Amino acid sequence: MALTRTLGVVASAAVLGVTVISSGASAPQGTAQLAGPPPSIVQYGHVRSLVRSGSAYRMRFDPAFWLSGETANRAAVEDGVLAPGDAVPNDYYIRNESKKQLDYTVPRNARATIVTNPAGGLRSTRIAVSELAAIVKGQNPKGRKLYGPDLGYWARIAVDRVLALDQQYQP
Repeated sequence: MALTRTLGVVASAAVLGVTVISSGASAPQGTAQLAGPPPSIVQYGHVRSLVRSGSAYRMRFDPAFWLSGETANRAAVEDGVLAPGDAVPNDYYIRNESKKQLDYTVPRNARATIVTNPAGGLRSTRIAVSELAAIVKGQNPKGRKLYGPDLGYWARIAVDRVLALDQQYQP
């Protein structure tokens, strides 16, 4: 039951482009817990640069909203992308309200996955952050069959450090 509730909260928040990951801690009954930032969040957006800086990487990240369902349809109509009554293709719409970027630290050991298209079909492939940095620069050091180097990423962030970057498949 708790897992279902947690997954429902995560799925609902993911539509807004930010997912709150709960620590699982709860206040004693009868006391109110003060609001504060969650231990980590997940943001959707585009990695604009990923450059080595000391023992880690500095990432410039352009956050956007990954929307689906009726929220996506309404946003696309508001943005003039769709006519009223039309539906977004593939049930998603990406709204990028600003090209302003955020700066995050990405440790060398952060998890990174990209979408590849080898002979067996599309798959999520785990790679090193150093390889992702090269891919962001337009290189392909391992000669992988990349599905879409310009696809967005889900970044799991704790304060200002990226814990994971997972490329989002887009049909």
